[in-house]
Amino acid sequence: MIRLNIKVGDKKMKQDKTLIEGIPAIIYGIKSDKIYLFVHGQGGNKEEAESFAEIVSEKGWQVLSIDLPEHGERKNEIDHFYPWIAVPELQKILIYMESRWKKIALRATSIGAWYSILAFQDKSIIRSLFISPILDMEHLIDNMMQWAGVTKEELEAKKIIPTVFGQTLSWEYLLYAKQHPIMKWDSETKVLYGSKDNLTERYVVDKFVKRFHCSLTVMENGEHWFHTDNQLMVLNRWEQQNG
Repeated sequence: MIRLNIKVGDKKMKQDKTLIEGIPAIIYGIKSDKIYLFVHGQGGNKEEAESFAEIVSEKGWQVLSIDLPEHGERKNEIDHFYPWIAVPELQKILIYMESRWKKIALRATSIGAWYSILAFQDKSIIRSLFISPILDMEHLIDNMMQWAGVTKEELEAKKIIPTVFGQTLSWEYLLYAKQHPIMKWDSETKVLYGSKDNLTERYVVDKFVKRFHCSLTVMENGEHWFHTDNQLMVLNRWEQQNG
C-alpha cells in the first residue's frame, strides 16, 4: 500500500493507493466506519474521486475508488470494459468493503451506475448518488444501432460492428442487456441529470426515479458529461448538498 497526502483546505487528507483482488484502488480519508464506493464512467479513472472525497471527508466519510477494466492503470489489460467482467469485479470490491466498514454508500457516473445497479441489486447500499446514469442499456444500444444504420439481423450476423461515433456495437453485449434488466433497487438514491443528455432520455430517467422512489435534480442545458465550468459548479454544489 502506498500512502500519500492531499490537501483539503488547510488540512491534508490521507490517500492510500492499493490493490484489491488485483484491482488498482485508492482509499481517501481518515479511518471511519462509513465509506463511499466511487465508480467512474467510460473514459474515467479512480483519481476522479478526489474532488468528491474532499467534500464527503468533511462529513466523516472515506471514499474507495477503483479503475474499471481498460481504464486508468488498467488500459493495457486483456480484460475488456464489458459488464460480465466489470459487474463481478464490483461484487468482489463490495465483499472487501463489507468486511471493513459498517456503512457503505455509492457514488457512480454514467455506465458506472448501470454496472453498480446490476452488481448490488441484492445488497445493502445505504445511499446512492448517480450522475448522468445509464438506466436502460438495451434501449441505448437500440438507439445506437439506429444512429449507425445497423439492423439487429446485421448485428447478429457480424457480432461486432464499429461505428463512426466511437462506440462498437456488440451482439453479445445486446443479449447481456436484454437478459439483465434492472429489476430491483432499494438504495436511497439521488440522481443528477442534464436536460440535454444525449444518451439517456428524460422519460427513461423519470421511469426509474418513479419506480424506485428516487430524488431527481435536473440541470437545464446540462449534458451527459458534466465538464464545463458551469456544469462542474452545479455538480460540486449538488455533491455538497447530498454527499
